Amino acid sequence: MARYDRAITVFSPDGHLFQVEYAMEAVRKGTTAVGVRGPDHIVFAVERKSTAKLQDPRTVRKIHKIDDNIVLSFAGLTADARVLINRTRIECQSYRLTFEDSPSVEYIAEYVSGIQQRYTQSGGVRPFGISTLIMGFDTDGQPRLFQTEPSGNYTAWKAVAIGRNMKTVKEYLEKNYSEETAQDGVKLACRALLEVVEAGGKNIEVAILRKGQSLEFLTEEKVDEYINIIEAEKAELEKKKKPAVTD
Repeated sequence: MARYDRAITVFSPDGHLFQVEYAMEAVRKGTTAVGVRGPDHIVFAVERKSTAKLQDPRTVRKIHKIDDNIVLSFAGLTADARVLINRTRIECQSYRLTFEDSPSVEYIAEYVSGIQQRYTQSGGVRPFGISTLIMGFDTDGQPRLFQTEPSGNYTAWKAVAIGRNMKTVKEYLEKNYSEETAQDGVKLACRALLEVVEAGGKNIEVAILRKGQSLEFLTEEKVDEYINIIEAEKAELEKKKKPAVTD
């Protein structure tokens, strides 16, 4: 295997590009991010990294506004994400100057994945060690949610998770996502993230994008309110499951 994982442009005999797979491993080691698409809003809930006592937490962001109607979150290498985010913001401005209109969410997802793909087939470079979630509203008012991968692939989702323990979170979303639960995307996203993250507003960052409105970040107090409601509902459910004790 050692011969084939040194160069990005060389396939192994069984069809693998090991550098791309290593980039995907970097994503799996990143902090968890969850995206949930509701009928009139989209929610990102991300695991917040602990910051040093003297560090300004505003400089450590996992959720970034790309355009008026498009927001991006990521899992993986933060430095790689910064470069990709800046290039995407420039592309949004270029699109507006050229077409005098805002880009669609799928256009941006295709643009991001296109950059990621180019870095899988050129010598002297390495793949981006990030996976992104891109959410927004198209001009027809429909909410859209996309995921891009280091390989350059992009896919549309109703609800998805990336990063550490994403398999556990995805399984939870698959079991619990429905038209009814999607009505309150914040609660569903927080429930899914709490499967792998310790409860508390300090550990979770939540952002909501509603049609025709600017991106809203929930305060720690508001997140704690949601978590308290979720914990109370869990306790009530456990109480109902326990058989009644009879004398």
